[in-house]
Amino acid sequence: MGVAVGDFNNDGFPDVFVTCVGQSRLFRNTGKGTFVDVTRASGLGGRTAFSTSAMWLDVDRDGLLDLFVCNYVRWSADHDVFCSLAGKQKSYCTPEAYRGETSWLFRNRGNGTFEDVTATCGIFDSTSKALGVALIDHDQDGWPDIFVANDTQPNKLYRNQRNGTFKDVALQAGVALSGDGKARAGMGVDVGDFDNSGAPGLAITNFEGEMIGLYQRAQTGTYRDIAAGAGVGFPSRNHLGFGCVFADLDLDGRLDLVTVNGHIDDTVRNIRGHVGYAQRPQLFLNQGNARFRDASSAVGAGFAQPRVGRGLAVGDFDRDGDVDVLMTTNNGPAVLFRNDQTAGNRSLRLRLIGTTSNRDAIGSTVRIVHDGVTQSRMVRSGSSYLSQSELPVTFGVGRRDRIDRVMITWPNGRTEELTNLATGRSYDYVEGKGLV
Repeated sequence: MGVAVGDFNNDGFPDVFVTCVGQSRLFRNTGKGTFVDVTRASGLGGRTAFSTSAMWLDVDRDGLLDLFVCNYVRWSADHDVFCSLAGKQKSYCTPEAYRGETSWLFRNRGNGTFEDVTATCGIFDSTSKALGVALIDHDQDGWPDIFVANDTQPNKLYRNQRNGTFKDVALQAGVALSGDGKARAGMGVDVGDFDNSGAPGLAITNFEGEMIGLYQRAQTGTYRDIAAGAGVGFPSRNHLGFGCVFADLDLDGRLDLVTVNGHIDDTVRNIRGHVGYAQRPQLFLNQGNARFRDASSAVGAGFAQPRVGRGLAVGDFDRDGDVDVLMTTNNGPAVLFRNDQTAGNRSLRLRLIGTTSNRDAIGSTVRIVHDGVTQSRMVRSGSSYLSQSELPVTFGVGRRDRIDRVMITWPNGRTEELTNLATGRSYDYVEGKGLV
């Protein structure tokens, strides 16, 4: 199912948490090219569920990565329900056929074990049907908040109350429901400063006929779904979206949006006029002023091919300075799309290494300033759908040779600054020590 990568014991080697239908697993990296299953030893054993996405985050800013796990519905093979989309052939049931299941939060004790704080931290919700999760600093107070995309149930925005507890503020913030007050089929989610305002926005993929949700944050702290006016709503309406990622693919200084699509059951091909089981992914290029252009058909024949898309992640696999795109497909191969720049734009890439903060620097925010424009990125685990992108942050800077200022805010609140940094390069920055 899903995966979350993070150095939970701060030993310099990334560990892997894998979600499953049943018992999810935590694999500790030995640093010798092998992994050890530490699920039971870490205190995560004995809990079974239909688990989906997961992410690492430092909820209490103690320098240790905690673990959030999404759970979907209460299902087992012994209690399956027969549903049919067309005729007598078995199909997937709507989520309303099953009871929900709470997500879990595990606090890192710092000794290789975790404490289940689900019941006491304010996130317990037996009606939740969670598929996607993202790290967000909703109120911009430096403490990590949690957004959960729910299927046919209101989305959740858990605001960190800085005392080990969270409060759901999704309804007040305007992200729980659609603009007409309905719960949509939230699948995947990503967070990004797509309008370069310094505030986080959200993209949420939904079911066919529901459009992508694109939420822009106002100065009041509330969000407005601008998908229709921004140019991503109507092109996505006839698609069933899963993974989604904000990334500056053309390196022009604005975050673009990528989504992968595919229906849940191949029996839809029997329905006259239906868009189909396999669907093409979509790329929306950011034009500025919170406007996007659907460029899906202009970025190569491979990208235009219909596939049954599910997971989506980005990372610079060939180390040429731009991020490439990886999608997984249902009952099919993973597909890697290499990003080749044609406009001559450059990037600035930073990998942060925490010392007092968690070693992966998850929860850090990096801002760059050039020519009066400010861009921001957060180092995040999780996001999209059952996926995780790389931890280094990538800024597109156009054809600029240098950046005026780079400001790093670490998860513990510490700030550091660089000036006059050359572009077209990747840097490692160690908390308290500078560039290495």
